[in-house]
Amino acid sequence: MTAALRTIITPTAITRLVLGWGAFIALQFMGSLLAPPVPMTLLVTALVVIIAVILICAFGVVTEAEHLANRLGNPYGSLVLTISICLIEVILIAAVLLGHGDHATIARDSVMAVSMIILGAVIGLCLLVGGLRHGAMEHNRTGVSNYLVMIVVFAALAFAVPALIGTPDGAYEIWQEIPIIVITVGAYVFFLYRQMGSQAREFTEVAPPADVAAASAGASSTAGTTHPSPAEAADPEPRAQTSESDPQGIVEILSTHRTEIIARLVLLVATVLPIVLLSHDMATLLDDGLARLGAPVALSGVVIAMIVFLPETLTSLRAAWNGEIQRVSNLCHGAQVSTVGLTIPTVLVIGMLTDQQIVLAESPINLALLAITLLVSVIGFAGKRVTAVQGAAHLIIFVVFGLAIFA
Repeated sequence: MTAALRTIITPTAITRLVLGWGAFIALQFMGSLLAPPVPMTLLVTALVVIIAVILICAFGVVTEAEHLANRLGNPYGSLVLTISICLIEVILIAAVLLGHGDHATIARDSVMAVSMIILGAVIGLCLLVGGLRHGAMEHNRTGVSNYLVMIVVFAALAFAVPALIGTPDGAYEIWQEIPIIVITVGAYVFFLYRQMGSQAREFTEVAPPADVAAASAGASSTAGTTHPSPAEAADPEPRAQTSESDPQGIVEILSTHRTEIIARLVLLVATVLPIVLLSHDMATLLDDGLARLGAPVALSGVVIAMIVFLPETLTSLRAAWNGEIQRVSNLCHGAQVSTVGLTIPTVLVIGMLTDQQIVLAESPINLALLAITLLVSVIGFAGKRVTAVQGAAHLIIFVVFGLAIFA
């Protein structure tokens, strides 16, 4: 094994693979023990172990995606991260949807939970942490505005429109699903085309964080001495700058670092596969456990959302700690656009192929909380800078959403 491959296939990466594939093999031998009815102690133990392994593998997927992101630069790097998260979410939702029982609302519950976690909890925490450490942070208003416009449109198509033109249960009719899928995917592809093309500059940092600027100023007064930014200090690999002015930069990177990129993609796929294979057992046990506890049906969607976005949450918080508020937006708002723009159409296609009804229309309280969250986002990010106070407002709305689940 070459030195370059040893830096990619690390002991940690091997451990994740062993845990993921080992858990899957172990479940094959335990099939009879986990057949319903499963004793409550065994059910809880198995569910905790499976969720823990899925989380470990999810962190591995995000780790490899982060390395690819650092190599490719923004906005391509953030896109790799958001697509990886979206893939994991679709896998988990499909596992529940295709399992035993009636799960017509699982896509709605999961995507709504992800939306509130991203726009409420994660954005709120990032603004609070970044604002307290760096003060008011300047973001690229045009880029954030593009994200928020797409989020508002996709959220309306997913959660509000079905209640107005769909079935009494809040699902689209078959003849309505096809145009909704086409226009949603089409709008998302067009957004990506613009984001990675002529509008790429609008999704980059406006200015370096305050402490990075101070470090640069100090460096300029010290002959022959350079000081890395906090982001560079935490990141051993230099982040490519492909989106500023060189549209061919990504091609050069793919050519120069082809071996590394291919190896990381293979490792990413090998780490995703255990999530796919374990998700069915997780869905079955989760459904059984929540039913015995008499928990709200929407709680299964919250569990999926927490599994999906926990690794991305830590990445976003690191970016906020370093004062990279535009990277926070690219990660969080980009993930939200991908979640609604890709997950909903994918689930609708699965429903059409399996002849299952997909209920999307949300309850009035959840629609109101999502609308308030979007309004706060639009107002807050319309300013030149964002602050910790705005982060606190986002967190308040998320707490109310948590209370509404059990109402």
